[in-house]
Amino acid sequence: MPYAGRLTLYFFLTPVLLWLFLLIVIPHIDLFVISMQVENDDGDMVWSLLNYQAFFEEKIYWMTFVRTALYAILTTLLTFIITFPVAFYITKVLSIKYSGFFTILLLVPFWVSELVRIYGWMILLRESGVFNHFLLQLGLIDVPIEMLYNDISMVMGLVYTSMLFMVVPLISSLEGLDDSLIEAAYDLGASKPVIFAKIVIPYILPGITSGSIVVFMLTLGNYLTPNLMGGKNSLWFTEQIYNEFIASFNWNQGAAFGFLLLVLSTFIIWLGLKLTRQNLSRALS
Repeated sequence: MPYAGRLTLYFFLTPVLLWLFLLIVIPHIDLFVISMQVENDDGDMVWSLLNYQAFFEEKIYWMTFVRTALYAILTTLLTFIITFPVAFYITKVLSIKYSGFFTILLLVPFWVSELVRIYGWMILLRESGVFNHFLLQLGLIDVPIEMLYNDISMVMGLVYTSMLFMVVPLISSLEGLDDSLIEAAYDLGASKPVIFAKIVIPYILPGITSGSIVVFMLTLGNYLTPNLMGGKNSLWFTEQIYNEFIASFNWNQGAAFGFLLLVLSTFIIWLGLKLTRQNLSRALS
């Protein structure tokens, strides 16, 4: 490679490597080091696995993680079910001159902070909110219904905050699907379910995989939505991490929980890729 080409490569590669090293590698190394230390009887910090051992010995800890992971998987599935028809309609039903406009409409709500959007849903769902007001006016209920602070409202909030990260990969994948493939299947007598199962879904599977990974990871690590819409009984794992760091000021235990969240979520994604026979590099390309 010529000298000028190497110089250009180093120029563009250096910021990426610095970003990865300074903002990802070093903080996670420090997190791991802190998680491996405990205070002994003399007040000195010693190396130990007690912080990790506490996770497996205390039922509330690993049960909360299992609950969080299951709800994250459910949220990912519901997000795909909701966003797939929208993505298909925008890319394959609407004309090109309107598809861009509707895509922008999908992005507009996400220009607002997640906190503002969650408070918007809380205003709609609270006892004195919009939904209860209309239900009372229509005579469908006699007293306001508490629609907040339960698992249903929490999952609904998680799906809403994750939709963008699923619909964009789906739109990108569907745009690359040649319409002639679908038309040829129709001409050969294939039904709509068969076309979706044999042509559409296999073609966009990398987009589904990449969207699912992003939605799952964001949901698993979400703190704001479960805390605000799920209430005190949400039992989300990130809340336990927060309590260890802030409430108990036990940074060593909190670091262990944070590192376990990273390792266990990575394992779940790896297992999902193996079960679906997907390749991570192809899904994220």
